[in-house]
Amino acid sequence: MALTYAAGPAPDLRAYLRRDAGPPHIDLLVPGARCAGCIAKIERELHAMPEVATARLNLTSHRLAVTFKSADAEPARVVAALERLGYDATPFDPAQAKVAHDREGRRLILAMAVAGFGAMNAMMFSVPLWAGLFGQELGPGARTLMMWMSGAVGAPCAIFAGMPFFQSAWRSLRVGKANMDVPISVGVILTLAISVSETLLHGRDAYFDAAVSLLFLLLIGRWLDHQLRARARSAADDLLALQAAPVSLIGADGLRRSVPVGEVRPDDIVLVAAGERIPVDAEVESGLSELDNSLLTGETAPVAVRPGQRLYAGALNLTGALRLRALAAAEDSTLSAIARLVEAGAQSKSRYVRLADKAAQVYVPTVHLLAATTFAGGWALGLGPREALIRAVAVLIITCPCALGLAVPAVQITASARLFRRGVLVKSGAALERLAEVDHVVLDKTGVLTEGRPRLLTMTPEALAMAAPLARASRHPLARALADAAGVGLVADDVCEVVGEGVEGLIGGRRARLGRADFLGVDGAGPQETELWFGFDDDIKIRFRFADELRPDAAATVAALKARGLTVELLSGDAPAAVQRAAEAAGIDTWRAARNPQEKAAAITRLAADRRKVLMVGDGLNDAAALVGAHCAMAPGTALDAAQNAADLVFSGDGLGAVVQAIDVARSARRRALENFGFSALYNLVAAPAAMLGLINPFVAALAMSGSSLAVTLNALRTGARR
Repeated sequence: MALTYAAGPAPDLRAYLRRDAGPPHIDLLVPGARCAGCIAKIERELHAMPEVATARLNLTSHRLAVTFKSADAEPARVVAALERLGYDATPFDPAQAKVAHDREGRRLILAMAVAGFGAMNAMMFSVPLWAGLFGQELGPGARTLMMWMSGAVGAPCAIFAGMPFFQSAWRSLRVGKANMDVPISVGVILTLAISVSETLLHGRDAYFDAAVSLLFLLLIGRWLDHQLRARARSAADDLLALQAAPVSLIGADGLRRSVPVGEVRPDDIVLVAAGERIPVDAEVESGLSELDNSLLTGETAPVAVRPGQRLYAGALNLTGALRLRALAAAEDSTLSAIARLVEAGAQSKSRYVRLADKAAQVYVPTVHLLAATTFAGGWALGLGPREALIRAVAVLIITCPCALGLAVPAVQITASARLFRRGVLVKSGAALERLAEVDHVVLDKTGVLTEGRPRLLTMTPEALAMAAPLARASRHPLARALADAAGVGLVADDVCEVVGEGVEGLIGGRRARLGRADFLGVDGAGPQETELWFGFDDDIKIRFRFADELRPDAAATVAALKARGLTVELLSGDAPAAVQRAAEAAGIDTWRAARNPQEKAAAITRLAADRRKVLMVGDGLNDAAALVGAHCAMAPGTALDAAQNAADLVFSGDGLGAVVQAIDVARSARRRALENFGFSALYNLVAAPAAMLGLINPFVAALAMSGSSLAVTLNALRTGARR
């Protein structure tokens, strides 16, 4: 993945600079970035460069977005700075990023398989050596042969399986840092070196099996963590994918042609047929229609549009063709603005420092200090260099972060599996940690607290049967809800749909209308609910009322959240009256209505500034920026793809109970992880001094280390078991 500079001039990365509507910027793929420390290190270094305006690294996609101050920017200098930090970089390509991620997964699986093979087969030759511990000593020749055979299998397997750790440790050491992989690498290399030396000198013990077994257990934890990361994707890309469809553009010559949305410029004329999304922010030149703005605003009722009105990218055109005049290019549209909010929120969330990272900050220097003290102290107290080194290696092995490396991934995988069986998909391990910390829950209304689809309220069967033939002939969402309630039946004749008003036709030879109140000549209706009117000419008019009903367990879920010490708030883009009714029915005291996507994101930001740990539950495009800005986020399985990908967890089913279950399991997982850390600390407090005093050799240290790993794994299986 690295950019190689062979003999000859370095590649000119200026060809990858983009200068659309602003300063030049470039996106780079940095596959070696793995934690919050990587983000801080990379961004701090690049911000110190005089030509760089901003630098933001997304840990999920490994995309580094760099914006330059001047047009004569040199991206190669940024790449060179990254190489000095120990990171390779290439121009970002989503397909290439996916390939790199898949390659990393295959590499870990192969290394784990090799380590497992090496551990089993090295132990086959080590068992006769262990027999000497029980008075069944081998002869010198047989003992040396077993050591050579164990080394012939174990050493190559350990070298191959250890490469992910060796390479990571080397990149860290090159820039004067020490990550968790440094003590692992040092311990494995020294163990192999001592084992080779003991074999050559016909010594008593060799520890090839211990080294490769250690790597096998560590690779299990590394692969589990990789699997959790693989579930996370970029939601901003999914938002912009809504603008990926070709646009029907009317040229100056009056001819119609299809062009990519990126070629649309202000004042261009575009045609949008019924069923298509508005591609860019625009003004209606001609045509009448109704728009579904639910993804943008959360408003459940279709909105009638006429010439002169401004429309926003992402809205769905429902009923009639529209001729629009573009007001902005695609990159300056409302949809792109939401995508930028999503990217910024994802960047902020990726800075979250996970439990394992926090533990590593203390663990790594402590282990190095203990091993160095053991070697120096043993030599100073009269031990030979060989014996002092064996004690130091025993310290490194027995304090190896295998249990620490498994403590969190094992818990997270167990918790994720339990939630998956309950209909909740967890997309990242850090999400569970953040979910366990939340103290405030923000719910969207449409599609979250409610079912997200209009439903006909109580109506007499006779009235329903009269209106159903016209409803079956319409594409309007309310008419479809009415038709669904009526079931299969006859369709009206001579049907004509009046855009933005309703539909009319013949039912049994009589002229009838179904639509807005004024379409039927009803004055002063003043609806309190979303409604349709039906009537025959010169006859009584019937009102059909619709409502987006609460999920069956909405009130119970809100009560359960409050019982767990959480505060609950309703945040919606829908009309105040509808939001108030939903909040009162669900038992929510705090609610805010008529909020656009930017205002929703700003509300989450203000809560975070007040030190609230917010769980946002949303389902629409208007929720995407708020979802990524929240401390943790959930979305229903019926949500827009962009909302699902912006969320940390996705739940299925018709109820909201999964939100409570997820919080319970996340809190249980956090307790188990902290218990594992506590056990690891206690284990090291007992085992490390014993190894320093020479009471434990590297072989026993490997057994103790394996036992500690088994203990934390078994404890992880208790996650969520009581719920």
